[in-house]
Amino acid sequence: MSSRPAAGGGRWTEVDPTRVARWVAGFADRHGPPVVSPQGYGLLLTAADGATAELHLPPGSGTGAAARQVDDVPGFVEVAVAPRRLGLLLARKGAVAVGVAFGVELLVSKVDTRYVQGRTAAGGWSQQRFARRRDNQARAALGDAAELAVRLLLPEAATLAALVCGGDRRAVDTVLADRRLAPLAELRAERLLDVPEPRHAVLVGAITAARAVHILVRDPA
Repeated sequence: MSSRPAAGGGRWTEVDPTRVARWVAGFADRHGPPVVSPQGYGLLLTAADGATAELHLPPGSGTGAAARQVDDVPGFVEVAVAPRRLGLLLARKGAVAVGVAFGVELLVSKVDTRYVQGRTAAGGWSQQRFARRRDNQARAALGDAAELAVRLLLPEAATLAALVCGGDRRAVDTVLADRRLAPLAELRAERLLDVPEPRHAVLVGAITAARAVHILVRDPA
């Protein structure tokens, strides 16, 4: 479980779906039994002392008949823990990792790295030439990333509940700008995973992050 400040106040907490019921019990112990209200994103818990908690369903679980029936915590947990087929796309300028997961298992994956020069303190014409070379290397690397997504993810698009991306937002946007990947872009979840340079271990860890329940907690004023 991790936590970070939320824009506009409060804090975001990420909870494994199997631990949501326990988290809600702790919230009730701290603030009193909450009123549970169904929302488009999942559930809103409102405690008597004014504390609130927004429980957001994980990517790929917020659509369909099952999600529409979420009106209490047990129903929320049932939908959140259900195994889903997710596409994963992690990209930075010099590396990409793609995969397909079902539940917590990584079914297929591919990681590709390509050398992109680091920054330099040199100035003048040499600096400009260096910058152009670096941009060309980064562009080529992201082009390779798009080809990898076409080969591995695009054939799976019809079977995916969602595409969860991570890494550098600009790099991900560049990859998905490839017109061939339009079916995947339509499946892209709002969630962007904060991951280091993509490697196989990072891709495996991204499954847990992709399946986590995000909870926005606001304490009493």
